[in-house]
Amino acid sequence: MKLLRVGTAGAERPALLDAEGTLRDLSGTVTDIDGALLADTAALDQVRAAAGSGELPVLDAEGLRIGPPVARIGKVVCIGLNYHDHAAETGATPPAEPVIFFKAADTVVGPEDTVLVPRKSVKTDWEVELAIVIGRTARYLESDEEALAHVAGYAVSHDVSEREFQIERGGTWDKGKNCETFNPLGPWLVTKDEVPDPQALSLKLWVNGELKQDGTTAQQIFPVAEVVRYVSHFMTLYPGDVINTGTPAGVAMGHAEPKPYLRAGDVVELEIEGLGKQRQELKDA
Repeated sequence: MKLLRVGTAGAERPALLDAEGTLRDLSGTVTDIDGALLADTAALDQVRAAAGSGELPVLDAEGLRIGPPVARIGKVVCIGLNYHDHAAETGATPPAEPVIFFKAADTVVGPEDTVLVPRKSVKTDWEVELAIVIGRTARYLESDEEALAHVAGYAVSHDVSEREFQIERGGTWDKGKNCETFNPLGPWLVTKDEVPDPQALSLKLWVNGELKQDGTTAQQIFPVAEVVRYVSHFMTLYPGDVINTGTPAGVAMGHAEPKPYLRAGDVVELEIEGLGKQRQELKDA
């Protein structure tokens, strides 16, 4: 299933994109798309049955804002330097274990919402990423199979980063990762049954129409199952939590000087195979 949330910010309602590409209203079936729904097998079966019936009300998509596909996200866990080619372009040694940092849940916005360039920013950068959405509470998982069983689905994530804040302002990545609007998510939460191999997805990102990133999740140093398993040994993952799994080569930081960092007026578009597209225009904060 392709689940999404539509409407004005803070007042989104649940929806579904059916197999024919028609937007359907789910608000008569479930109250929202959140951790509680993702953990409720019976409720998800009810959604599947409603989708299969063809009787869900049709929504007019014209002019309708798409919000983040998951409401009330508890935490956004991020994996740094998780692609061989990205580590190489930044001059970093591939890590022996996953690098973990966090983005606050309030950085998450819709896939076409405005991204704000922070005040005094000179190095705002782009990063297309595969996001994992957790569907079952995960603690101390032991196998890849067990890890994947705790995944609800996947989404497109844009891990916007301010590199000066991240690297040059005191040594903590969080400063460059948690600026307002720095995590567009969506358009859809695609349930895992529609993604048979999360290690075989192409990722692309364009800036002002120019292709900047063109990679594949096959290049991940730590694949999806290993990421979920590993993270569960350091924190409890709850339904609705999100894990950003890193970005392939092609970020602004990896370019030769002068590095083409983002500015107000730039347009970023990104896409992951089968998971949908995003488009953001940048404005000054």
